[in-house]
Amino acid sequence: MKRVSVDIGGTFTDCFVAWGGKFLQSKALTTYQNLALGFNEALQNACDELGVSMHELLSQVDSVRYATTLGTNALIERKGPRLGLLTTMGFRSSVPLARARGYGAGLSHKEQVDVPNAHRPDPIIPIPMILEVRERIDFAGDIFLALDEDDLRGKIRQLVDKGAEALVVVLANSVVNPAHELRVREIFLEEYPGHMLGAIPMLLSHQIVGRKGEYVRAMSTIMDGFLHQVMYHGLGTLELNLRNSGYDKPMLVNHNSGGMAQLNSTDALQTVHSGPVSGIAACEHLAADSGLGNVVATDMGGTSFDIGLVAEGGVKYYDFNPVIERWMVSVPMVHLVSLGAGGGSICSYDPVFKTVAVGPSSAGSDPGPACYDHGGLEPTVTDADLMLGYLDPQNYAGGNIKLNPRRSKNAIEEKLCDELDMDVIEASKLIKRTVDASMANGIAKELRTRGYEPEEFTVLAYGGNGPLHACGIANALGVKKILAPPFAAVFSAVGAGSTMQMHIHELNTWTVLFDANKKSFFSDYSQFNDNVAELERRGREDLLRQGFASEDISYRLELDMRYGNQRVQTAVVTELHRLNSQHDVLQLIGQFDKRYGERFGEGSQATEAGVRINTVRVCSFVDRPGIPFQDLAASSKPLAAPAPASQRACHFVGLDKPVPTPVYDQTALLPGTTIDGPAVVVTRATTYLVEPGWRFQAAAMGAVWFTRIAA
Repeated sequence: MKRVSVDIGGTFTDCFVAWGGKFLQSKALTTYQNLALGFNEALQNACDELGVSMHELLSQVDSVRYATTLGTNALIERKGPRLGLLTTMGFRSSVPLARARGYGAGLSHKEQVDVPNAHRPDPIIPIPMILEVRERIDFAGDIFLALDEDDLRGKIRQLVDKGAEALVVVLANSVVNPAHELRVREIFLEEYPGHMLGAIPMLLSHQIVGRKGEYVRAMSTIMDGFLHQVMYHGLGTLELNLRNSGYDKPMLVNHNSGGMAQLNSTDALQTVHSGPVSGIAACEHLAADSGLGNVVATDMGGTSFDIGLVAEGGVKYYDFNPVIERWMVSVPMVHLVSLGAGGGSICSYDPVFKTVAVGPSSAGSDPGPACYDHGGLEPTVTDADLMLGYLDPQNYAGGNIKLNPRRSKNAIEEKLCDELDMDVIEASKLIKRTVDASMANGIAKELRTRGYEPEEFTVLAYGGNGPLHACGIANALGVKKILAPPFAAVFSAVGAGSTMQMHIHELNTWTVLFDANKKSFFSDYSQFNDNVAELERRGREDLLRQGFASEDISYRLELDMRYGNQRVQTAVVTELHRLNSQHDVLQLIGQFDKRYGERFGEGSQATEAGVRINTVRVCSFVDRPGIPFQDLAASSKPLAAPAPASQRACHFVGLDKPVPTPVYDQTALLPGTTIDGPAVVVTRATTYLVEPGWRFQAAAMGAVWFTRIAA
C-alpha cells in the first residue's frame, strides 16, 4: 500500500504516508492563504525521512486523500459570494425565522438560556436578496399552482441586478416533484446563457437534499452555495499543486458522512467537519481490528476537542439535522460534539465565577499561542502546558517550532494573574484543571445521554494534544485506563487513509407499514422497491463515473422510521433491500421495534400507534483495504524503561511543589516499555505526559496505554 492522507486543521496540517510496509507521520502549520504550502511542507518532511523526492512519491501512490476544515473557516469568517434566493410565494420568511430558534442554534446551553443577550447570526442571505415566485406543488407532488414564468424572469433579473453571484432555488415540496425547480433552471439559462454570466452557479434544493423540511433544506442549499466558491478555489489549488508535483490521479476528499469521493463528485457542504469525522472513522477501524469493543473518540487538536462514539457491532451515530456553525441543515453527518478546548484555545478571566474560562475562541496557527512568538498576546492551553514544564521549548513539533516561555509568562501574567490573585504556575494549573474537567464533562455527558457509562468504553485520546492531557482527562472522568492510539498526533489523517468511497442518497417518502386506523399492513411493494432501486441507481452512477466496476459496489439501506405521528425518528439499518411479502413487512417492523427499544428502553415501543417510514436512505460504497492495525493489548512481559534523555522540573495539579521529572525520547515507544509517572515522553510528533499515579505502557505500532496505579 502506497497512500498519502492529509488532515488540514485549524492550527496544523497533519500528513500520514503509507509507503510499502512503512508508516510515517508529519506536521506543519496550516497556511490559510494557500493550503498547498502547509501540505507541501508536511509531505516534504515525510519524503526526507523516506529518502525520496516529493515527485517520486506522488507519482507512485495509489491515492491522495484530503480532510479539511476549509469550509468551517469560511463560515466563521463569512467569506463567500453574494447569494440570491428564489422560493415559493409565502415562504420568504422561512429562512429569517429559522424555526424561531435561530438565536440559539449552535450555541452552548449557557448561551442559549441567556435570552436577554440572545442574538441571531448575521444572515448568509439578507432579506432583500430573497424573492418569491408564483408556484405551488402540494405534499403529494401534484401541481396546485403552475409556475408563473413571466414573474420568474422578472425576479431573476432583480437578483442579478442586485449583484447576486450565485442563485439558490428552494421551492416547496420539490423533493416530491422537482418539475418547477428544473424549469426555473431552464428559464435562467434562457435569460442568461453561460457566455453572458460566465460561471455563476444555480443550485436546486432537491439535488442537494432529498428530505422534506423547507427551512433545513433551504439552509443546506444556501450553505452549499456559499461554500462553493471558496471550496472550489481552495481544493482546486491543492489539486493543481498535486498535478505540478507528479500526481496524475483524481484527488479524493473526505466527507462528513464517513466516506469520501473524488473532488468532482463532492458538494461543498459534505466537507464541513470532515477532519474530525475521519478520526472517528479511524477509531471504528481500530476497534474492529484490535478487538477493543466500545470506544469513545476524543480528538484534542490545536483548535477544538471533538468527541464521537463507536459502539461495538458497527452501529453508527448520525446527525440527520446537524447544526453547522449557527444553522441547522439536512445532511447525514457522523455525530460529533465539538468543544472549544484545543491547545490553542484562548484562556480568559470569567468575572461571574471568578475563575478561568477556556475557549471557545482559538489563536489558531496565525498568530497562534503566545509562546509561538508570532505576535499572539492571549494566553492559551499550550502556554499553560509550557509554563508547567510539560513541553520542551527547543523540541516542539519535531523542533520545527521554537517556543518562547517568556511570551507565555507575560501573557498569563497580564491577562489572568492579577484578576485571579495567583502567580503564573498557580494560574497555569488552574487552566489545565479547567480544560481537563471540561473535556471529561463533555465525554461523560455524551455517553450518559445515550444510556452508557464511561467504564463501558475505551477512551481514545489522540490529536496533537491528546496524549499530553490523557491522564488529566482520565482523572476528571474517573476512568482507570485510557489509550493513545498508534500515530496519535495525526490520527484523523490516518482515518482519512482508511475511509471508503461512498455516496449517500435519500428520498422523502410517506410509507405506512402498519395503519393503526385501518388495521392493515403495507402492500404496495413495487413502490417501495422502485424507490430503493432509484437510490441505488444514483449511487451506482456516482461510483461508475469515478471508475469503479459495477460488481465492486455495495449498498446499505437505512430507513428513518417512527410510530404514528410521533416526532422522534429512529434510523434502522436493514438487510431487506426489497419487500416482497407481508412476512418482510413484519420482519422490518420487528427490526424497528428492537432498535427503538435499544435506544429508549425495552417496553417503550408503541406499534399499536402505527409504523411509518419517512425517509429511505441508500449508502452506495466501494470497500477497499484501510491502514492495518495490530493487537494493541499491553504486553504481559513489560520491558524496563530506557535511560532518561534528560530531566526537568514539572508542576502537577494537586501538588504544591515542582517534581523532578525524567524525560524520555522516541525509544520509550518500543512495545512493552513500562514507565511509572511522573514522566514525560517526547517524540517528533507529540508529547506524552505521565502524571503521578499513572503508568505508561507502550504497545504495538506506537500505541500507549495509560493505567492508573495509585489513588
